[in-house]
Amino acid sequence: MTVLEQPGPYRPAPPPAWQPRTDPAPLLPDAEPLRLLGTPAAAGLDPALLLELHGQLVRGRRYNAQATALTRQGRLAVYPSSTGQEACQVAAGLVLQQQDWLFPSYRDTLAAVVRGLDPVQALTLLRGDWHTGYDPAEHRVAPLCTPLATQLPHAVGLAHAARLKGDDVVALALVGDGGTSEGDFHEALNFAAVWRAPVVFLVQNNGFAISVPLAKQTAAPSLAHKAVGYGMPGRLVDGNDAAAVHHVLTDALRRARSGGGPTLVEAVTYRLDAHTNADDATRYRGDAEVEAWRAHDPVTLLERELTGRGLLTEDVIRAARDAAERMAADLRERMNQDPVLDPMELFAHVYAEQTAQLRAQAAQLRAELTAAGELPGAPEGGPQEGRQR
Repeated sequence: MTVLEQPGPYRPAPPPAWQPRTDPAPLLPDAEPLRLLGTPAAAGLDPALLLELHGQLVRGRRYNAQATALTRQGRLAVYPSSTGQEACQVAAGLVLQQQDWLFPSYRDTLAAVVRGLDPVQALTLLRGDWHTGYDPAEHRVAPLCTPLATQLPHAVGLAHAARLKGDDVVALALVGDGGTSEGDFHEALNFAAVWRAPVVFLVQNNGFAISVPLAKQTAAPSLAHKAVGYGMPGRLVDGNDAAAVHHVLTDALRRARSGGGPTLVEAVTYRLDAHTNADDATRYRGDAEVEAWRAHDPVTLLERELTGRGLLTEDVIRAARDAAERMAADLRERMNQDPVLDPMELFAHVYAEQTAQLRAQAAQLRAELTAAGELPGAPEGGPQEGRQR
């Protein structure tokens, strides 16, 4: 029976005045991105942390340069450089505790390396060799994600499951500004806020989704403002200020770990290199814009602070550069070795237990390769044979 079918006069009471369920004021980001380097607040920063950030930034810049060179030499199929964004990558790799998880996008190989992943393994997928290149469970680094923003719901699911189990785990999910236009972004933030999942979203706003500028993607005051609509705090930070990014992420992870729920962090940064080695960035941005951002380089900003505090000595500079060169030389040497590929590895690690279809396909491929002389003496039994990494 509806109200219209009820007998007698129907006199509905006036509806109550609408009240927001949550006060939006504490969720709103600051009007300007947080900066620490070059401000009075920098005096309170830990010198050991600043030196560690510096060493990782120098190493990260060299890593990007070496990986880009490997694409030109044909050793990588593609490389999405994070040159200019190293402060975000380094901070993301350093703030996590051992039990936490990192959910990277395709541009976040450096964050995975800072997290402890072997640089060669981080590039294996971009080489076109092997499924991922590393064991995600061993390193607590999810597979590098090429589809935009699909890693975000995965991060929420893992974080929510950890919370239900009572595990002390926080997930840090990285995404670019282009990824915020995807439906997966909405779904992830909505579920994370409703479930109060211990997850932090770091948006690296580098100004362009490939060639599309941010203004053509959103009319929001900032990407951090999007957090308010989901019921979580939004934080805005200078993405080239390594100390500020580390500070904001540390606060967000602490809040998530203590049961406070998710946070959306927008780091305003800039991609100095092209989208990938296959992109011509000159078609959609000018040299003057790039040079203006070079003046706000994350390495330069931190070195200026360290110099002003008397912490950046010649020995410190030399040690950082020598460590970066050793890493680059090792990466170059190992990536220049032709991998030994086993076609049967195509069927390894697809399922914990092979399906009948996969077993049949593996047997067919083995027979064809053996007949062609390309797999002589291949042992029987093999869908699960192959390299273990």
